[in-house]
Amino acid sequence: MIKYFKSTENENTTRIAAFEKGCWVDMINPSDDEVEDVCALTGVAEEMIKAALDEEETARVERDDGNFLCLLDTPTITDTEDGDTYETIPMAIIYNENCIITVSLRGNPVLGDFVSSRVDIDTARPVLFILEFMMGNAKRFLSNLRQIDKKSHRVQAELHRSMKNRELIQLLALENSLVYFSTALNSNIKVYNKFERVPEVVGNEDYRDVFDDVVIETRQAMEMCNIYRDILSGTMDAYASVISNNVNIVMKLLTAITMIISIPTLIASLWGMNVGVPFGDTAGGFWIVLGISVVITGIVAMFIVRATNSIRIKTPRQIKRKRRRGD
Repeated sequence: MIKYFKSTENENTTRIAAFEKGCWVDMINPSDDEVEDVCALTGVAEEMIKAALDEEETARVERDDGNFLCLLDTPTITDTEDGDTYETIPMAIIYNENCIITVSLRGNPVLGDFVSSRVDIDTARPVLFILEFMMGNAKRFLSNLRQIDKKSHRVQAELHRSMKNRELIQLLALENSLVYFSTALNSNIKVYNKFERVPEVVGNEDYRDVFDDVVIETRQAMEMCNIYRDILSGTMDAYASVISNNVNIVMKLLTAITMIISIPTLIASLWGMNVGVPFGDTAGGFWIVLGISVVITGIVAMFIVRATNSIRIKTPRQIKRKRRRGD
């Protein structure tokens, strides 16, 4: 899909019917025919336009034959059966003396703000266009990171009430999203370091101020992402330890029950053999054997309970306190 836009004198962005010099060409998941048409109109190489159509393409800055390419990673939200999934996709901004071209696989909310004139842009000033997009993209990362943090707290609250696999899978998906965001932000920072040396940015103080704000916002997003990722990673490790501990408690209980039940089972097996056994000819032999079984089972159960309670892990503080008492 291709749309053409151009900024007017009152700084509003309006859609135009066809290509004009100094316009903005917005391409969303274009077909091969659409790519060829835009290449013919703008003089941009086909490889530049198709760079953003590869989801694995890395962020970079490239200049070739008067065409400037700035490829950035942008956050995106995908609706799935298990809820929202946070990912990143490449976004290409290409400009030359004729126009500005944006290429992506999906619609971008930042460009949506440009179209609705919520953000003032000038299609005749491509460097400022890129800087405004960088700023909006950094703010979008920050917004999505806050959403991930809120969702993480909500899932953890549900896990406190009942431990379920679904919530654990959601936490794992959020942790994966933070890894994607961290990688994307690091790649964008590398692009900014190269974009900083662009002559238009170096020679324009206003552009430089906007660029500094972009770097600050992006670094803040990187710090937030790293903090949230470390917290979520620690949370996942803690829940893994809790699950392992619960399994150990259940296994200990089952082992104790098995050992206790094995005593009357053994006695019943011995007295059930087709040979002469004690109390076999006694009228109350059954009750005597049953009493013996109950007594032995009770003694074994008491021993197991005491042994279990005596095996406890002592903390370093408890060990120091015991040494001070001289025990």
